[in-house]
Amino acid sequence: MSAPPRPWPALAALCVGYFLVILDMTVVSVANPAIMTSLRADVTSLVWATSSYLLTFAALLLPAGRLGDRFGPRLVYLAGLAVFTGASLWCGLSADIGTLIAARAVQGVGAALLTPQTMAVISRTFPPERRAAAMSVWGAVAGLANLLGPLLGGLVVDRAGWQWIFHANLPIGLIGLVLAVRYVPVLPTRPHRFDTVGLVLSTVGMAALVLGLQEGGSRGWTAWTWCATAAGLAVLALFVVHQTRTAADPLLPLGIFRDRTFVAASLAVALAAAAVTAVMVPLYLYLEEARALSGTGAGAVLAPMAVAAIVCVPLVGLLGDRLHPRTVPLVGLVLFAASLAAFAALMTLDLPLGWFLAGAALAGLANACIWPSLAVAATLRLPADRAGAGSGAYNALRQVGSVLGSAAVSAVLASRLAAHGLTDGLTDGPAAAGGTDPAPPALSAALAETVYLPAGLLLLGALAASLIVRSSPPPRQPDGSAPPSLAVTP
Repeated sequence: MSAPPRPWPALAALCVGYFLVILDMTVVSVANPAIMTSLRADVTSLVWATSSYLLTFAALLLPAGRLGDRFGPRLVYLAGLAVFTGASLWCGLSADIGTLIAARAVQGVGAALLTPQTMAVISRTFPPERRAAAMSVWGAVAGLANLLGPLLGGLVVDRAGWQWIFHANLPIGLIGLVLAVRYVPVLPTRPHRFDTVGLVLSTVGMAALVLGLQEGGSRGWTAWTWCATAAGLAVLALFVVHQTRTAADPLLPLGIFRDRTFVAASLAVALAAAAVTAVMVPLYLYLEEARALSGTGAGAVLAPMAVAAIVCVPLVGLLGDRLHPRTVPLVGLVLFAASLAAFAALMTLDLPLGWFLAGAALAGLANACIWPSLAVAATLRLPADRAGAGSGAYNALRQVGSVLGSAAVSAVLASRLAAHGLTDGLTDGPAAAGGTDPAPPALSAALAETVYLPAGLLLLGALAASLIVRSSPPPRQPDGSAPPSLAVTP
């Protein structure tokens, strides 16, 4: 059987949709004040415009990955990108906050459908010795989207209005659909009996867990947020029990968790995602509240993080192909933790911000080592017919990690502010006061201490990554092509 046809053009086509999904997670936050004014929304409703996207995105990642195994990643990716693009038009046309919340939820459905397929296609079309380079490109796309999101968001809102943050997705989405039809190959599938009970349990459990964690972290831990979190965990436990009793085509083949490397990489990526989400809160508050920078100025100070990641990801990918699969992510996680510890030490009121530029560049190098290498390790030994399920589980754990990081940093930040006597939160800061009075040293101290939380999460991630073992790649055919289970149909 011949080798997979033209995997690099296929990867380029897939990256268009993946770029949109990552961009949309960062670009919309810049438009929130304009959306609130235009749609006459209160803060609670505005938060739900983001929460609805996150809920559907996280809750449907696992079944979306299995759908890719059942119907082929190409078809499910196309469906997801079409839904995402159509929902983007709906978002831009929203005349009230309720409509926007509903449209954002549909957007999350599209994002969940397409995201696992990108990893699944990479793992099935690239041979193991080229997979690190492919995942490096995939990681660079995420870094570029994270960098451009806040910058493009501010520019578009100022020049054209918040609606064009969503309308701009239309031409890119249509181009992505054309490229995917042209270049993404049709991968072989086998008949699956879809696990409807598992679908319901996993979706309800993930939605309740994410809702409880997010609302508890952002608005405080009340009785209902604790109940939602506990209910989510209970339903997910039922889901696992159901999967053990589903011999034929379970939604989540639990056998993938017998692979020590998959488990270690998935745990490491969840902790890394939690750390990234958590660290952005105290860093941006320090730059904007303690140092009185504008949002654009704060973004510029941290921009070297994304720039360094984009530049270094391809180089790290080439190096990763030659090293033990745990070496690169382990170095990256430890280096990232060290850079955050340096940030905490630098967070005073008089240190030149140039030091932050250097620290952000170091953190960018660390991120370049983390994301592609963990994705490669997680998918290296997945059978072809379980690539979608494995990718869905991996991305779902990563998303849950992000929510956990957000909830944890909110609790730690509140604790540190109270410990330093800032009982009114950040109202003593210069930005909150609307003036130029210097921020109290206690504010920068509380924010610096909060940074140690994500640093600790990264060290735990490094401990998990140290458990990754080398796996011999599947045997190649005599002519050097992929084994039959990985073959594709042009």
